[in-house]
Amino acid sequence: MASLAGLLREKGHALTGSDQDVYPPMSTQLEALGIPVRSPYGAANVPSDADLVVIGNALSRGNPEVEVVLDRKQRMSSMPALLAEEFLRGRTCLVVAGTHGKTTTTSILSYILHHAGRDPSFLIGGVPVDFERSYRLGRGPHFVVEGDEYDTAFFDKRPKFVHYMPDVAIIGNVEYDHADIYPDLASVQRAFVHLMNLIPRRGLLVAGLETPALREILPKAQSPVETFGLGEGADWRAVDVKPAADGWRFRLLRRGADLGEFRLAVPGEHNLRNALAAIAAASAAGVDPQATRPALASFGGVKRRLEIRGRVRGVTVYDDFAHHPTAVRETLRALRSLLPTGAGRLVAVFEPRSYTSRTRVFQEEFARSFQEADRVIVSAAHLPGKVPEKDRISESELVRAISELGKDARFVAGVDDIVSLLAAELREGDRLVVLSNGGFGGIHEKLLRALNAVATAPPSR
Repeated sequence: MASLAGLLREKGHALTGSDQDVYPPMSTQLEALGIPVRSPYGAANVPSDADLVVIGNALSRGNPEVEVVLDRKQRMSSMPALLAEEFLRGRTCLVVAGTHGKTTTTSILSYILHHAGRDPSFLIGGVPVDFERSYRLGRGPHFVVEGDEYDTAFFDKRPKFVHYMPDVAIIGNVEYDHADIYPDLASVQRAFVHLMNLIPRRGLLVAGLETPALREILPKAQSPVETFGLGEGADWRAVDVKPAADGWRFRLLRRGADLGEFRLAVPGEHNLRNALAAIAAASAAGVDPQATRPALASFGGVKRRLEIRGRVRGVTVYDDFAHHPTAVRETLRALRSLLPTGAGRLVAVFEPRSYTSRTRVFQEEFARSFQEADRVIVSAAHLPGKVPEKDRISESELVRAISELGKDARFVAGVDDIVSLLAAELREGDRLVVLSNGGFGGIHEKLLRALNAVATAPPSR
């Protein structure tokens, strides 16, 4: 929504907005644009003379702003529908979808096209470091958009990405997620098949080979398909992969042809896969794979994706959006690869905040996802009452399961208690990552302030 607001502001529209909670990086972006955001929700936030009210998918019947719009019969739309009509129609649309990695892949692809002089437009669900904002209205023909499988609005329960008219679509992976709207994996697969069916026969589907649920549905594609991955059989493949101080070095193969050595500046095997998908889609848009080298080597990442929030007295504090077991596991693997042997501990603080992470559906998988961490702190779930009690995650059971796998795990309910505990226990050389898809009570800033105020303990032996 904040990204769409930025695009609309660039077209000269006057905007106001509202949300229950507003936090960085999007709050910072909106402030810079001079777009006032009112909080919390209330009927008075909706101007009676608004030409259009755009309603986000987090709002449902009973919300005071939704109710006043319906009472007044004001013109309303959803974010995906308005994006399509105002910005996508008539452009070459590159849609990036998948359960994981959408934001980073969209950012890499946009950066490649920008670096290649294509002057792309984009809309991203996060803020790329290289652009410092989540949207861009370029003069080139290409529009890169992050395509989410979550529903559009309370009045349109289709996935957002069905609005986006893809010429090229990336589906990086397919796993079960969004337990509040998808009853099972098969329903998630059907959503992605819907996207595949919207690609014209002259278009292209770029698909990851490493999740079985995606491989199962690839035969349903109506367009040409190019695959990517780290294993045998992929059309686009990274081999001779070597972690380095400046990221990853790898050789790029395209259908077996060796295109030479490349460097990716961000850590994590998951980001290698994201880069492969972006290279393939950029190639479909006319960018020679060889010309992607400068962008890959200088790509600065995305805020809230392995973002370093600060270093205080030898302790590095990261922020990451991970809220699914696979994302948690890949994030911790990436951080582990950055830790020299014996240099310090990897500490993870996890807030169950997304709907799926607050349910029992992934409780066992979450326990296994923390294997790379030395210490795990689980906070109280955010707004647990939103999940029926019988379906709700048990933080104590999760901590017990992590401990049974040989990890030092602890449940600490509140942000201030977590900060006090960590400020006293973190040591020089430790790396701490906060895993949450929300603001988490400003934990990053609070922790950095507390670390500044407390002498760090001696290095761990």
